[in-house]
Amino acid sequence: MTTTPNLSISPEKVAFVVTKAHQYEMEAAEPELLTDLTDDDTAPATGGRGVNTDRSELVSFIKGLNVDEQIELVALMWLGRGDGSLDNWDELRAQAAQAHNNRTATYLIETPMLGDYLEEALSEFGLSLEDFEESL
Repeated sequence: MTTTPNLSISPEKVAFVVTKAHQYEMEAAEPELLTDLTDDDTAPATGGRGVNTDRSELVSFIKGLNVDEQIELVALMWLGRGDGSLDNWDELRAQAAQAHNNRTATYLIETPMLGDYLEEALSEFGLSLEDFEESL
């Protein structure tokens, strides 16, 4: 039986990144789907928020994380992508620590399916995005 490792980054922070990554990916892929929405977070780029705001918000949030949290976010993305398992979490985290640099936010955001990978990683820890919807 695998022992679930403790995380330095809170699951709520991961859930926030998942939510923003999904928004960013949707807006980048199909901005026309958002033109009829009136929610402030998804308003068209004409004076409201748009792809650039979601991207910059995500970049700012990730850059605002401490180094351990950034490392674990990368390791979680790799875990969700299938590059490792909870059985070798320490090794996966060590690889993320070795690869860490000042471009972590860009690396993560430019990874296709980031939100899906992080969601999958949360599920490996027995967590679900729905567990955090009220706090987002």
